[in-house]
Amino acid sequence: MLDQDRPAAPESQTTNEPNESFGDILSQYEQSHSHRTQTDQGGKQLEGTVVAVTGESVFLDIGFKIEGTIPVADFTATGDTVKPGDKMPVSIKGRGQDGYYELSRIKVERPRDWSSLENAFASKAAIAGTVTGVVKGGLSVDVGVRAFMPASRSGTRDAAEMEKLVGQEIRVRIIKLDTADEDVVVDRRALLEEEERSAKERRYSEVKEGETVQGTVRSLTDYGAFVDIGGVDALLHVGDISWARIDKPADVLKVGDRVEARVLKVDPSKRRISLGLKQLQPHPWDLVAEKYKVAERVKGSVTRVTDFGAFVELEKGIEGLIHLSEMSWSKKVRKPADVVKPGDQVEVVVLGVNAGERRISLGLKQAMGDPWAEVAAKLTQGSTVEGPVTSIQKFGAFVQVAEGVEGMVHIGDISAEKRLNHPQDVLKVGQVVKAMVLEVDTGKRRLRLGMKQLIPTSLDEYIAEHKEGDVVTGRMTDVSGNRAKVELGEGVYATCRIGAETAPEEETATEGKVDLSSLTSMLQQRWKGGGAGAGKGESARSGQIRSFRIARLDAGAKKIELELA
Repeated sequence: MLDQDRPAAPESQTTNEPNESFGDILSQYEQSHSHRTQTDQGGKQLEGTVVAVTGESVFLDIGFKIEGTIPVADFTATGDTVKPGDKMPVSIKGRGQDGYYELSRIKVERPRDWSSLENAFASKAAIAGTVTGVVKGGLSVDVGVRAFMPASRSGTRDAAEMEKLVGQEIRVRIIKLDTADEDVVVDRRALLEEEERSAKERRYSEVKEGETVQGTVRSLTDYGAFVDIGGVDALLHVGDISWARIDKPADVLKVGDRVEARVLKVDPSKRRISLGLKQLQPHPWDLVAEKYKVAERVKGSVTRVTDFGAFVELEKGIEGLIHLSEMSWSKKVRKPADVVKPGDQVEVVVLGVNAGERRISLGLKQAMGDPWAEVAAKLTQGSTVEGPVTSIQKFGAFVQVAEGVEGMVHIGDISAEKRLNHPQDVLKVGQVVKAMVLEVDTGKRRLRLGMKQLIPTSLDEYIAEHKEGDVVTGRMTDVSGNRAKVELGEGVYATCRIGAETAPEEETATEGKVDLSSLTSMLQQRWKGGGAGAGKGESARSGQIRSFRIARLDAGAKKIELELA
């Protein structure tokens, strides 16, 4: 039976001694008043108003002549803060020796007798109790009678936390009651779990999309971080941590970090809350159009490589794309991974900016310089180049003459000795060949080459065996105006300026007949024997054999210019 239900001892009938002090009388009154207050007011819910806060106690006005107190430790243990003017529900536990009422924040009543305990057990109601000590297997709790609380039902994780409960007033539920044996077993864990569920339900309804909340990082995964925002966990997805690309949350966060985030979405039915950190920061794309101009050179780091190109981070949250076609002037690059890899620092040229679609086009080859810009200066018609065969087609072969510059040798310009059915009859990819530049078109980025043009001919041999000023014999094959084409040997032709000489006059008939056979014989003898042939005064005409002086030899252009000797 509870102490409160026991009858009070009869008061002494003796009168007070004259020497009984006022202090003794006041002490007896306060003890009696304290007992009566605990009996009459204990467990009754009151509203208290904080009037003062000291280092140890919080003083509250509860509507009585004397204020009540709650230890400051009760607030710090739950992480609550309190200040004058705050209102809160309280109940009176008793009265201390200092005269102040001892208050409790526990919002349940204390049982006053066994019938109260039976009612609480039957209704599974929460009751208040005070932890009196640690015993074998659990804790001893005063709920008006001595009750036992198993360690597994205490809501603590270890012995150290159990020790901290000693002396604290807690809420419990009776899970076993035997009035005959006065055996009472209580449970705190079930109430804590119910309170946690209730708090979460309330929190899900309180949190609003768009508001800013503070929380603590509770755990990290590869796809995000779970943040405690006051009793409920919210997901901070890896894509919402920063405007910059992040591989995993652990790169920027750790368990225990305090963060401020924006609520992106709340789904109370599924108990899901989505948070975002980057949404509290200005979007870096807002200033892209001002910061990055077309044709400007910029530097960045390759973040990822795909089949069609590579992404380059220019700054936190800003990436541009180098398309495969903009990586190299050479056609032999088949995939971006052949040129760059993640982590590479590269210099690129801005090719295009579309802030609306959040796209920046970049060029890697443009930053290296256009090799065709130097082609016109280095490669002229008639010059010789050397390089490997890069590819072979039915119509010809492509030869690399410089990095990013290829020339095409048509099948008809490969060999002068025989007619080819396919270039692969004489060439193979990777074979290094020499060729002559036949045509350069920098506008169309086209270079035409010839291999057979470098094969020595009778003209090359003739030029090699003679020098300017030599007197040679040749036959005029074509006379037109003041110029004539002269055959110096088989397949060797030259040009000759004949000055003011005019075409030969038509010969008049003579009285006697001309012996044509003897004339042909004479010309053949002069041609073979190198005779002087016609004199200077004789008019130039086709078929005429004459002496000439070599005025100019051009081995590169394969030209010979003559003058009459």
